[in-house]
Amino acid sequence: MNEEQRSLLLKTSSRFPPPQGVKLSYGTAGFRADASILESTVYRVGILAALRSLKTKSVIGLMITASHNKVSDNGVKIADPSGGMLTQNWEPFADALANASDPEDLVRLIIEFVKKENIHFEGACPAEVLLGRDTRPSGGSLLEAAKQGISSIVGAIALDMGVLTTPQLHWMVRARNKGMKASEVDYFEQLSSSFRCLMDLIPEGSKINEMGDKLIVDGANGVGGEKLAGLKNMLNSPVIDVRNSGKEGGVLNEGVGADYVQKEKVVPVGFGPSDVGLRCASLDGDADRLVYFLVLPKDNKIDLVDGDKILSLFALFVKEQLAILNTNGNEKINNYYHACLGVVQTAYANGASTDYLKKQGLEVLFTPTGVKYLHEKAAEFDIGIYFEANGHGTILFSEEFLCWLEARDNELSSMSKGSEQQKAASRLLAVSKLINQAVGDALSGLLLVEAILQHMGWSIHIWNALYQDLPSRQLKVKVVDRTAIVTANAETVVVKPPGLQEAINAEIAKYPQGRSFVRPSGTEDIIRVYAEATTQDAADSLGNSVARLVDKFLGFGSSS
Repeated sequence: MNEEQRSLLLKTSSRFPPPQGVKLSYGTAGFRADASILESTVYRVGILAALRSLKTKSVIGLMITASHNKVSDNGVKIADPSGGMLTQNWEPFADALANASDPEDLVRLIIEFVKKENIHFEGACPAEVLLGRDTRPSGGSLLEAAKQGISSIVGAIALDMGVLTTPQLHWMVRARNKGMKASEVDYFEQLSSSFRCLMDLIPEGSKINEMGDKLIVDGANGVGGEKLAGLKNMLNSPVIDVRNSGKEGGVLNEGVGADYVQKEKVVPVGFGPSDVGLRCASLDGDADRLVYFLVLPKDNKIDLVDGDKILSLFALFVKEQLAILNTNGNEKINNYYHACLGVVQTAYANGASTDYLKKQGLEVLFTPTGVKYLHEKAAEFDIGIYFEANGHGTILFSEEFLCWLEARDNELSSMSKGSEQQKAASRLLAVSKLINQAVGDALSGLLLVEAILQHMGWSIHIWNALYQDLPSRQLKVKVVDRTAIVTANAETVVVKPPGLQEAINAEIAKYPQGRSFVRPSGTEDIIRVYAEATTQDAADSLGNSVARLVDKFLGFGSSS
C-alpha cells in the first residue's frame, strides 16, 4: 500500500468513528442494528466491497437493508461476483474491520489483510461496486457512508443503482459479471418475458378453478410492494391487487410482511373478511421472502402456504418437465441428458413436506440452518431447489445442463416444433430465466408460482392440500455456554454433551411421528429446540420435555 492510499484511508475513516461499546458481527444477513449507530460500519463495508472487487477482478454489490426488521433498524451486506452472499472466508475480516477501534487500527488491519490475500491496488481493473438500498428513511445517509468507504480505495467506482429489492441488486451483480445488461429495466424485462413464455406454454384446458385469476399481495409497506406495482403493468395476467405497497402510509414490516404472516399466522393489516378464500401472498420488507396464505372466516387467522409448499410445487413441476423431456419415443438414446434433480432443506422443514417429497421420488438432502449452506448444496445438482419454511429459496441450474437444454430446445424446434418434448424444454429454459438464480427473490418466485398453478389448473386450495403440516413447537433455553453443545448430521444429532441425544431419543419415542432436535443460537447463549408430532398438544409436550433436558444438561442449574 503506497502512502497516497494510506493517507486517504486515514483521512476518510476519521470522519466515521465507530460507536462506543458496540460489537457487531457479520452473519447470513450481513450487519444489522439500529440505523443510528451504523454509519461507521457501512463506511467500512464500502472499503470491504472495494477490496473484494480488486481481489476477484469482478463487480461486487453492496446492499443497504434490514429486510424484515423494524423500520428504525438498517443493515448492510455484500453480494459476491456470482450474485450470492459474501464468501464465508471473508466474514472474519468483515467483523474485524467493523470493530476496529480507530483509523490507525483500521489501516493496520487492511494492510495485513491485503498482504495475506495478495490484493493489488495498482491492477488493470479498478474496483467497481453496485449500490442499492431499500425504502428505509435512513438509507440515504448510509448510502453516502458506503460511497465514502468505496472512494477511500484509490480508483474505485461506486455505481448507485437506486432504491431496489435485495434480490434485484444480487441479480444485477450476477448479470454484470456474466457480461449481460443489468439495469432494473433489464430485470423487469427478463422476468416478464419469461413469465409470458410460461403462460403461452400452458396446456389447453388448464385454468385456475373457482377462485379465478385474482391474486392479492401484501407488500410489507416496503420496496417489494412498490416494485410489484410497476411490474404487474408488464403482465397480461394474473390480476394482481397490491396492498401495503408503502404508498398508503403504513409502516414497513409493522403488522405486515412475510415474516409476520409466517410467524404469527394471522392476516396482515389491510386484509379482512372480504378476502376469505382468495389467493393471497405476502412479501417481506426487502422482497427476498415469499409466502402464500388463505384468510380464514374467523379470528383473523390464516391457513399458511409456506416455503416448504412452494418448494414442493416447484419440484413437482420441474420433475414433470424432465419426465416429458426424457420420454423415449423414437428418439436416439444419445439425445438424453439424465439431469440430476435435488431438493435441499434444513431440519426446520416440516416433516410432512419431507415425507411428501420423498414419496414423489425426489432426492432430499439436508444442510445446517442458513441460506448459504442451502445454496451451496443446491449448486451441486444439475437442478437444485432449496427453500426455507420462511419463504426464502430459489432454483439453481448448472451451466452444463443449461447449455445442453438450449441445444436440445433448438434441435426439437427444428425437428418437431410444438411437440410435448419441445414445450418441456422451452418451459425449463423459461424457468431458468424467470427464477433468480443468485438469491431468493419474492417477485420472481411469485410469478413462477402463478405460472405453475395455471399450468396445473390448481387453485390455492388444491395446492395447499398436497400434504398436511405436522404441528410443531419452537422453544429457546438459556444456557451457560452455547458452545458446549456440538451437533452433526445437519444439526439434527447432538454429539456433545454425551448422553443428551440418547435422552432426547427416549422422549421422541413416546410420540407418534415425533421428531425433535436442538441447536445452538449463532449469536446468543441460548439453545433452540424444535419439536414435531401428530397433534399440537403432543408437539408442545415433546418440546417442553426436550427443553427440560437441555436445561438439565446445559442450563444454569447444571453448573451448580
